[in-house]
Amino acid sequence: MSDLRLPPTDHTSRPWRIHEITGDFRLEDLWALPTPGGPDDLHHLVRQMADGEDGPDGGNPVGRFLFAVRWKLGALLGWDKPDSGVGGRVATLRDRLPDDLRAGPRGPDLSSAPFTSVFQTDDEWAAECANKTMHGVMHIGWVSDGNGGYRGQLAVLVKPNGRLGSLYMLGIKPFRYLGVYPALMRSIGREWRENTARRTAH
Repeated sequence: MSDLRLPPTDHTSRPWRIHEITGDFRLEDLWALPTPGGPDDLHHLVRQMADGEDGPDGGNPVGRFLFAVRWKLGALLGWDKPDSGVGGRVATLRDRLPDDLRAGPRGPDLSSAPFTSVFQTDDEWAAECANKTMHGVMHIGWVSDGNGGYRGQLAVLVKPNGRLGSLYMLGIKPFRYLGVYPALMRSIGREWRENTARRTAH
């Protein structure tokens, strides 16, 4: 799975529009997604991410358990109250969009995770979430694979909420790499292959 992790420059060196609204966020994670396709296939990946069956835990029992623990802690400690999210504790990043992005497609919200879409273009999609610990952005870029094809690239950007947020991000880091991301990458790749096969058959 380590071969899917990318150096930060693979995100920061690209002229993504997301850079225009996330100057106060930091790049937390960057992954190459196992989603080979053509130059115009981002919308298929966006729809998969928004409507995917497995959700953020990748359909893996370990990931499912870790997320269950996280939601339970959030409920006990009040991390996920409505007033701590987007439109409450933090303003939506849509308020920062330049006019052309604001007038363009917003993209779909996620059905299985508390992410709301910010904007979508031909090669980018961004969705945000927030709670008492952080304000986070999931950015999906569609990039050349260097061999004539294209694939998705997942960047996770975060803005921790003070000391609590910094400690929280540090505390969950091992669980993300050991339990969440491996299952999520497998799930995304499997679902992409299945969806591609269905599209080809039709």
